Amino acid sequence: MSARRAWVGDLVRDGGGRRAVVTDVRAGGTVWVLRPLTGGGPHWETDEPDSLEILACSEARDSW
Repeated sequence: MSARRAWVGDLVRDGGGRRAVVTDVRAGGTVWVLRPLTGGGPHWETDEPDSLEILACSEARDSW
């Protein structure tokens, strides 16, 4: 688990071990939308942001 929560643009590993990019945070910050790194496969959602391990932060976030 990460000390800070994943946000849009971050590369993460979900609780099932899948690597993904966070593409959106919806419903007032209660649903994280993830997409696979390659292949254009379907997106999936989680309402458990603490289960997302941040592997790399987006460049934009690093400059905040």
